Amino acid sequence: MINSFPSVKRRRQTNQAPGPKEEVRANVKNFELQKNDKYYAWLFLGPSFLVLGIFVFYPMLRTLYLSLFLTDSFGRPTVFVGLQNYLNLLTSKVYMASIQATGVYVIGVTAFTIICGLLLAAVANQKIRGIEFFRTIFTATMGVSVSVSAIFWLFMFNPSIGVLNQIALFLHLPTVNWLTNPHWAMVSVITTSVWMHLGFTFLIFFGALQSVPKTLYDAADVSGASSRYQFFHITLPMISPTFFFVAVITMISSFKSFGLIDLMTAGGPTNATNLLVYRIYKDAFVDGNYAVASTESIVLAIIIAIITFIQFKLLAKRVNY
Repeated sequence: MINSFPSVKRRRQTNQAPGPKEEVRANVKNFELQKNDKYYAWLFLGPSFLVLGIFVFYPMLRTLYLSLFLTDSFGRPTVFVGLQNYLNLLTSKVYMASIQATGVYVIGVTAFTIICGLLLAAVANQKIRGIEFFRTIFTATMGVSVSVSAIFWLFMFNPSIGVLNQIALFLHLPTVNWLTNPHWAMVSVITTSVWMHLGFTFLIFFGALQSVPKTLYDAADVSGASSRYQFFHITLPMISPTFFFVAVITMISSFKSFGLIDLMTAGGPTNATNLLVYRIYKDAFVDGNYAVASTESIVLAIIIAIITFIQFKLLAKRVNY
């Protein structure tokens, strides 16, 4: 009698294995759902791919294409020359001088930004009364634009009314032509660039130092380890991923520096600060030589890729995750 109840029969039917028709229907439904998922994926990713294609991939391919030609004043290719543009560029003494100046600038900016940012972060990480005010001051440069920074430091480096030369006169020291002397001009733009990058670098390092477990320092204090030993054997290994990140980002950002050079020195004096990016701009939009500018862009991209690869090979081995 129990089996005669329809509810029991229905329950037994639902526990049975699906038949061939049900399996086919389920497979068709799953296929339709997967097909719809693909449409949704392209719907959401399509705008990003479109923007990247227009503003990234097409300019890259167009730049590579133009580097193999001679171009007219409107940037239209005229004569195919193959790799001759690259050979002419790499045998040019003026271009090699720009590579050398860029190397000095990148090394100076990267090294001093990392060192100063790490030192400021280490100081701000101490439990000192009123340190919150200095933490705010250290990050203030993050809100300053390139143009404002250039104007501020142009006033600082002014040979007649600049603050630095006024201090030198007060101390009875010789004044310096900061932006008209080839040697001091590079020092000036490196100083300005380090000042601009310092806020972001400090903030990243400070966040990394805050995440280091305090128990490690307590154990080191109990064992009698000095502050120097703790810094090099506890702090640096613990923040090594952040150190690696800052080194790569700062290096790439230094290679792409343009605004400060354009506003402060315009590549001078005597091409002492004529960095690669500013040289590309000048060759393309001032001299109208788009083929040479395209070649310089490809060479710059290759240089950045090689140095980044070397950084990953050398520094990644010392990173502790």
